[in-house]
Parts: sequence; structure tokens; C-alpha cells
Amino acid sequence: MTDTALLFNESFFDHAPCGLVVMEADGMMVRCNQTLREWLGYPGETLQAGSFEQLLTADGRMFMLTHWGPLLNMQGSVSQVKLALRHHDGHALPLLLDGVRRQGDDGIRFHLALFSLSERERNERAVLIAMQRAEEALAQKIQAERALQQAQAELAAAYAEAQRRAQFAEQMVAIASHDLKNPMTAIKMATDLLGRDAPTDRARFLLGSISTSAERAQRMIVDLLDFASVRLGKGIGICRQQVDLLKAVDQWVSELRIAFPKACIRHLSRGQGTLSVDRDRLQQMIGNLVANSAAYGDLSHPITLTTDLSGEGALLSVHNHGAPIADSVLPTLFEPMTRGSHQQDSLRSVGLGLFIVKQIAEAHGGMISLNSDATYGTRFNVQLPRSS
Repeated sequence: MTDTALLFNESFFDHAPCGLVVMEADGMMVRCNQTLREWLGYPGETLQAGSFEQLLTADGRMFMLTHWGPLLNMQGSVSQVKLALRHHDGHALPLLLDGVRRQGDDGIRFHLALFSLSERERNERAVLIAMQRAEEALAQKIQAERALQQAQAELAAAYAEAQRRAQFAEQMVAIASHDLKNPMTAIKMATDLLGRDAPTDRARFLLGSISTSAERAQRMIVDLLDFASVRLGKGIGICRQQVDLLKAVDQWVSELRIAFPKACIRHLSRGQGTLSVDRDRLQQMIGNLVANSAAYGDLSHPITLTTDLSGEGALLSVHNHGAPIADSVLPTLFEPMTRGSHQQDSLRSVGLGLFIVKQIAEAHGGMISLNSDATYGTRFNVQLPRSS
């Protein structure tokens, strides 16, 4: 063997990543590498003149004499023997031993390789801790999933109960509104008849107030009936007929002037002819738009109703001056129970008027839009296509 190869082997032996020991059959150490000396805290060559037994703890020496020592002699090798060597300062260093018996020119020698268990034990502890934490996390996850499932079940049950109650409430609204409609109609007719024969101006004034209030109550009842019908899935029903639109709107405007005496209502029209619509629903729609303008508009300026009839259909618009509709209200303006203002006024209703208007327009295959600003006021536009 060349000097270079010898030096390489010596360097590899001394600086191997494990402890290496060569000992005689009687346990005296012939060679001990630098790695093991550094592990045990012995400088220089101080370990090479001693016995391997002196490095073992008392239990370790007994284990060597009764177990792995005889086994190494009999079968020629041992593997994964756990033992502890004493450090120079006295504490025990856990190691793992692999050994083989060699027969050479110098007689029997034992070649031992020792591996540190400290890092392995740290890794094992880390793995064990990680496994424990994973098991705890899994248990928490399972518990959270069970809690979530229970919460979802409770939420579903609560939602179903809320739906049932809401449907019941809407059915009650529909029944109550339907039952109120006939007596309110009778009150309105009776006050109109009595008003014709009223003996004094005061009596006629009071009967007129009763008639106006009854008419307003009728509109609210009709809106509530329609709202309940939509909410219960029946929608707004329409019955089409050919209607002379301009003549009908003129008549409705005359009636609205009586219903809203403080408002100046005018009708502008272009074009003429008939349109296939539900006459009563169209009157209800225009009445709700005018009522909205009377409630929120500036009554020092007129409310203008415009009718534009063409070959494609009709465009109905209702315009009023006054404060514009707030941008925050616009996205939900046509939703039920929505009002353009929180101010209280005798003309304001429960917030179903524009919702009903939208439903009537869509039932006719049309649509509603609006423009509102401080300069030009507020204009609602209803487009109704000519029926096929």
C-alpha cells in the first residue's frame, strides 16, 4: 500500500462520521478514532492504552460480559446493540454498536463501530411530538367538523322554521287583505253616496276625507294582496284587453287629482291607438307612481304623466321635482318594504308601491327604469311592448 493510500485510510479512520474502535480479544483497545475521542471528551491518544470495558457503565459492562460479548465471539458479529459509554466528565453517552470479529496475522481482533443516539433520540422525540400534535390536531378537526355539522343542522332547522313562519305570515297577510277588501269597498261606496246628499259643506268635507282615506286603504290592501301573491309564488296575474290608452290615462288622471288634491297632476301624450294590457293593473301601476311622486316630490311643482304610444308599444313616464333619490337607496328601490325616505308623512305607505309597479310591468313583458338628480328631478319610465 502506498504512503498516500495509507494516509488516506488513516484520515478516513480518524474522521469517520461514527466512532471506530479496534480491540483485542481480551478487550484492550488497539486503535480508537478521533471522532469517538471527541464524543467522550478525551484529548490526544489517551484512550488507546486502555480497555474498552473501562468506558462502559456498570450495567454496560455486565451486558457486555453476558450478552453481546459472547455473541460477538460465537457468531462473529453483533448489530444494533444499545449501550452507554462514560464521558470524560462522568455523564453517560448513549450509543448504538455494530461489531465484527476478524481473524488476521495478529490474531483475533474486534472491529466496533459506534453511532451516537443523541441526535437519533432527538429526532425520535421530535417525530413522537409531531405525531402527538398531529393526532391532537386530527381530534380537534374531527371535533370541529362534528360541531360544524351540528351547527349546520341547527341552522337548517332554524331556516326551515323561519321559512314556515314567513310563509304562514304571508298567507295571513293575504287572507287578512282579502277579507278587508270588501268592507273597505263598501265604506268607499257608502261615503260617495252619502256625499251626494250631504246637507252641509262640513258634512261633505268629512265624507270626502273618509272617502279619500278609504281609497288610500284600498290601494294599500291591493298592494298587500299582490305582495302576498308574489311571495307565495303565484305572481301578478293580468287579464289583457284592448285599451284606448290615452283616453284611459286621461280618466285615471282625473281620478288621481281628486285623490291627491294638493298635487297638480298633468298629462302629456303623443300618438294614439289601443294597447293590449290589463286595464286595472295599468291603473294600479300609474296610481302607485303618482302616489310615490306626491309623497316624495315637491308639490309646488306639477307631477307630469307622459304617454308615448308607437308601433312598438308604449312608454309611460311619471316625473316630479324635488330632492333626488339617494344613491344608497337605488339598488333596492324596487324591493318590497323599501322607502325612498325615512320621513313620516300621511301619504307614505308601507313601501310596496314601486315593488308592485315593477311586478306589473314585468308581467306585461315590460320593464321600469328611473333617472333622478337634483337638477331635473325624478322620472320613472315604464316600457310596455305591444302584445303579440
